[in-house]
Order: sequence, then C-alpha cells, then structure tokens
Amino acid sequence: MLREATDAIRDGEPRLLFLGRPDELERLAHEGVITVPMACDSEGAMEVYLEPVLPRPQVVVVGRSPAVDILSTLAVDVGWAAVVLDDGGDPLDHPDPGRVRTSLDLSGLVIDGATAFVVATQGHYDDLALEVALATDAGYIGLVASAKRAAAVIELLGGRGVTGERLSRIVAPAGLDLGAVNNEEIAVAVLADLVARRAAGQLSVGLAMPVRATATDPVCGMAVHVEDSKYCSHRGNADHWFCSAGCQAAFEADPSRYGS
Repeated sequence: MLREATDAIRDGEPRLLFLGRPDELERLAHEGVITVPMACDSEGAMEVYLEPVLPRPQVVVVGRSPAVDILSTLAVDVGWAAVVLDDGGDPLDHPDPGRVRTSLDLSGLVIDGATAFVVATQGHYDDLALEVALATDAGYIGLVASAKRAAAVIELLGGRGVTGERLSRIVAPAGLDLGAVNNEEIAVAVLADLVARRAAGQLSVGLAMPVRATATDPVCGMAVHVEDSKYCSHRGNADHWFCSAGCQAAFEADPSRYGS
C-alpha cells in the first residue's frame, strides 16, 4: 500500500485498492480497482481509497497594476496560492497586503513545476523580473506585454547572455489572445490560460518522489520494496525477495513449486 500511496503522490491521481489473499483477488476485484496481495499470513480483505493531498498550484505575479491585483485575487478565488512581487512598492497599495512582497527576493517561496510566474510590470523592470523567474523551476513563465515589447525584452536578455533554451521558456504575450482588452480582461485571459495548461498537465502539481526498486514475492505475489525487505533468498544468479519470514521459509522448502 505504501507503494501505491507513493505513486498517488507522484501522479496526483486517487485510486481504490483492494487488499486480500491472492485467491480472493480474482473473485472480489472489479473494474477500476487496483489489486494488492496481502501478506500470506493475513486473513480477510479490505478496500482502501487513496486520495493524495497535494500543495495548491501557485501563481507569482510581478508588478503593480489592476491586472496584477485582479489576477492574484482570481487565482485565490479558484483555489490557487498567490504571491505579488511589487519591487520597491508599498503593500498597502494592493487590496491584500498580506500576499505582497516589495522586492524580487524569492526566499522562503517554493517555486516548482506547479508554479506560474507572470511578469506584468508594464515595462518598468520586465527584464529583471524575467531573469529572476528563469533562475527558478517554475512550470510557466509569462510576460504580459505587446508582441513588439515582448520581442524587445527577449532580445535584451539574449544580449546579456541568456541562452536561447532558457529564453524559450518565456510565454509572450501571456494569456489567451483576446485582442485589445482592459486590465481586468487581461487578468482573466492569463488565468484562463493557466487553468487550461494545468488541466492539460503542463503545470504539474504532483510531488517529485523517488522511484523505489520493487520485487514480487514468488509465494504470495505481494510487491516488496527491495531496500526495505529483510527476507531474501539467493539461488543461482537470481535473488528472490519476500514480504515475511513465512513466505521465505515456504519458498526455501520447495523452490520448484514457485518456478525456481
């Protein structure tokens, strides 16, 4: 079950497990259920529903404008976390001062594949904000700007030695293309694009979990984490791992019965 829980955290998907003895699995398992053999000395069966509780997706918005405040507010309204970076500004100039930082310092923030970084400084320090964003693992980096200004900013960063590979991470102009719209509609267009990208799996909300080596107990069929198991038999060139001392003893008493 630990293996399935780890997989649920990794991919962000819930799953229903049926745990029972191997002879019960075929009889009671049904479509959509993951069957997990239990240790051979267990009795009975049970179903377990696993639902991962993952960090909320996050948007970091840089700048000071109605579009910045509306985007951060809308993001919170749909269940995202939001941070506003207003370099040199005053938190009281924003409707929610508690989410405002007055520098481009990201210390204490977790910026990962589930984070969208949106630069909307209205041309004041686009380049500096993008340099900060490109140094992170953000899953999305967008620039709110006209196509002409976006191209000029990207050219400026290229002249400073930022590689083309890194520059290709910048989405500009950010948001759905709605043509000439006001600040409020720009914020809606950006959030709509972010929600669509998240739904498509481009903003990953799963956690990075190590892939652990597993083996199948030849006696009961249970999946065993190799690094954790204390029960192993070496026969010829093969190692056999077991969930318990009982399975190991049964195997060693008659290996041929289990295909070895």
